[in-house]
Amino acid sequence: MLNTLREPESETIHLGFKELYLSAFKWMLLSRTVEDKVAALWHAGKIAGGCYLGKGQEAVSVAVGIMLRPGDIFAPLIRDQAGRLAFGEPLFDILRTYLGKKTGPMRGRDGNVHRGRPKERIYPMVSHLGAATSLITGALMARRMRGETGFVGATSIGDGGSSTGSFHEGLNLAAVERVPLVMTVTNNRYAYSTPNSRQFACHDLVDRAIGYGVEGYSMDGTDLKECLEIASHAVDRARSGFGVQMIVASCVRLSGHAEHDDGFYMDKALLDSPIGRDCLSVAQAHVVEQGWADEVMVREWRQQAKAQVEDTLQQVQREPAPDPAEEDWHSLASAHLIDPEYAE
Repeated sequence: MLNTLREPESETIHLGFKELYLSAFKWMLLSRTVEDKVAALWHAGKIAGGCYLGKGQEAVSVAVGIMLRPGDIFAPLIRDQAGRLAFGEPLFDILRTYLGKKTGPMRGRDGNVHRGRPKERIYPMVSHLGAATSLITGALMARRMRGETGFVGATSIGDGGSSTGSFHEGLNLAAVERVPLVMTVTNNRYAYSTPNSRQFACHDLVDRAIGYGVEGYSMDGTDLKECLEIASHAVDRARSGFGVQMIVASCVRLSGHAEHDDGFYMDKALLDSPIGRDCLSVAQAHVVEQGWADEVMVREWRQQAKAQVEDTLQQVQREPAPDPAEEDWHSLASAHLIDPEYAE
């Protein structure tokens, strides 16, 4: 029997929500700070390749990442820096990969967003949009076949990527197999430059949940409080055996598709609407309104994040890049055959 689309149940905010909110807010600050630095380095010609940022989508990403436990699986997308950090990605991994350092997790061998630590169950981002859905579904099925229990997998996609065949095939399989997957669809209103009106005919992407037979939720992607509540509910449902949970978050990306794109095609009225709010500013206002911190303390947190990024960057800049004349170009997948560091 198929599950139907449902709204999240009203739940009393559990004790410790203040601490959870503040922790998520600080991860958002760090994410915005490091991505601002990455953007500056890219414009200065210090970074090769593209530069894709999550500005405006940090609340959605961090809400899922912070709800995961050690042992869960996270397969992030390009705008998931806040969630990556909350799940445990080291700040060094970010800067080492963007700067192409040999000390990074990909050893300077791949594009700057394809970084991960599979052993720690942080999967590298897959540029073929939608493919991560099948990847994480297979990983969840494999763990279940080994008799493991109590784990959850999470991945994300944008509104444009949710129209790909890979996404459909992967989510359909996940729904049929009832794997514990939390799928976040962030509707930032544009697939690169293509608006929603030219992408899909349904009223809301969450309507698709009914067709897949999974539980679906809509949330305001600019409101960290709502994002945390719904992500917590969805992760708990998936962990408790209720199958795939599909979250659709509404927001607007606050930059172009990437740093090479100025977003001239975006409807300026969207940026002036409620979904065009900066989630970081909304979260900061909530922290101050609740009396959890004042403006002075928030500025201190910002300075701490900036200092952490600058200190990490200074060390990374002194580290070596791969030497083509000396590098052993075996694939990392077969590295265990050569390098003891990767041996099980």
